[in-house]
Amino acid sequence: MPLPRTPSFRLDGKRALVTGGSRGIGLGCAVALAEAGAHVIVAARSAAQVQATVDEMAQAGFSAEALVLDVTDIAAVQAAVAELAPIDILVNSAGLARHSPALETTPEDFDAVAAINIKAAYFLAQTVARQMVGRGGSIIQISSQMAHVGGIDRAVYCGTKHAVEGMTKAMAIEWGPEQIRVNTICPTFILTELTKPTFDDPEKREWIASKIKLPRVGQVEDIMGACLFLASDASALVTGTSLLVDGGWTAG
Repeated sequence: MPLPRTPSFRLDGKRALVTGGSRGIGLGCAVALAEAGAHVIVAARSAAQVQATVDEMAQAGFSAEALVLDVTDIAAVQAAVAELAPIDILVNSAGLARHSPALETTPEDFDAVAAINIKAAYFLAQTVARQMVGRGGSIIQISSQMAHVGGIDRAVYCGTKHAVEGMTKAMAIEWGPEQIRVNTICPTFILTELTKPTFDDPEKREWIASKIKLPRVGQVEDIMGACLFLASDASALVTGTSLLVDGGWTAG
């Protein structure tokens, strides 16, 4: 009887769209997919930033192109995806956080966070899935450990990320027959340019360290392997679930 063989992590011939791909976690995901052989479309709102990212990726020998895109503009998303098709992999790393005590949440902050974290994520997935019908593909939402627990001053953020988990499960059920897999990655606090002010606050850094069971904070590289796994054939039977990359935060 022949030995089983590990499914390939390679993505040669695949086309991937990564939103929020010019920095932080999104950039890490874009590089991980490109390293595995995918052609990566890096999308972000800043033309200068996304072009600089793609230029650097090209210098490293990767296949990439830039796309200036505001994911809250549903019509623009639909037009861009129609032009870019076929897309085999979607990584939605675009997101927003505005933290405040729940008693002080403003309607403006609620709407801004929900518009990106829920509405834009929903319709981006829907738009890409429509052109995956008949071909299959992998849709990956960058969610958060806060989609599984609560957090002080994070009622709105937690609410939006819990919503992402719910819609991911429902989409996975509906689109499974089309071989479209839908999953989330749920990182803990990852040290990036955007989170640096949090890590620079001694009280907040101590709180983070007390929650993470491993003796270090998260790095962008910690998310790259998770993204590659969910994008590749190595996760061919994985859908409708969350990959928690949280250093044990949600374990208790």
